Amino acid sequence: MRAHILLKQYVWLVETINSARRITLADLNERWQNSSLSDGKPLSRTSFNRHREAVEELFGIKIECDNDNRYHIVDNDLIHSDTVQQWMLSTLTVSNIVGEVRKLHDRILLENIPSEGELLQDIVNAMQRSVQVAITYQRYGHDIGSIRVVEPYCIKLFRRRWYLLCRTEKKGYMVLSFDRIKTLKLTEKTFIIDPDFNAENFFSEYFGVMTDDSIPLQRIVLRAYGNERFALRDLPIHHTQKELEATDDYVDFEIRLRPTSDFKAHILSRGRWVEVISPNNIAQEIKKLHQEAIENK
Repeated sequence: MRAHILLKQYVWLVETINSARRITLADLNERWQNSSLSDGKPLSRTSFNRHREAVEELFGIKIECDNDNRYHIVDNDLIHSDTVQQWMLSTLTVSNIVGEVRKLHDRILLENIPSEGELLQDIVNAMQRSVQVAITYQRYGHDIGSIRVVEPYCIKLFRRRWYLLCRTEKKGYMVLSFDRIKTLKLTEKTFIIDPDFNAENFFSEYFGVMTDDSIPLQRIVLRAYGNERFALRDLPIHHTQKELEATDDYVDFEIRLRPTSDFKAHILSRGRWVEVISPNNIAQEIKKLHQEAIENK
């Protein structure tokens, strides 16, 4: 069987079991035969077990059977968190759905995410080999790029752009945007990654990709009005977000982070629908930025 067809079947299997939470092989088979992937043929136990093994090998997702002969995903949180597995599954699931309705392609509009294929492959290769990379990096507003040799630590996708978190002995950690990297070359010089480094923890106190440990971690209370009340519930700004109070007019949320400029820009983008209640210094800064925006018109 062709590889792309098998991959579609693996994704279908994970999505179906995940949505059902727990499901018998008989019920799974019924759904399978109603899908376009089956060609009306049942899913044999042998094929099912092969698919289970492939899913675990490809995505790190383990499917097990409980005492009631129902199958479930062992670590369900894995496919609901910001992991590579979750991103791959989401992308492949959308591809499966859209691929089933080719006649509707011109009526399904998606955001374009630059693949950065060659650059991404080179950086991943460098991370796998633990070798430094020589980069020519051209910041916005600069006519000439600067050359720097860095240790590639991790890659992050944020707001449709790829970023590289890297490290140098002199400057410490820095975040570089893929689209500003003009050249990249792998060196032969190896490095040892900090054993205490954890990519998720590194960004956990920030909104996006901008980092600055000189900015103190703060408790920030946001007040959302109108439909933004519901949008923030569905799409939290930060993993620390908690709902404090709800009224007919507004909902207050608490988050704990270091308010870098990308966080402030996000709050500004919500206009009058999101207000900073505390701390007062952040509230006043957002107010000042709004005023400056008005004066620029």
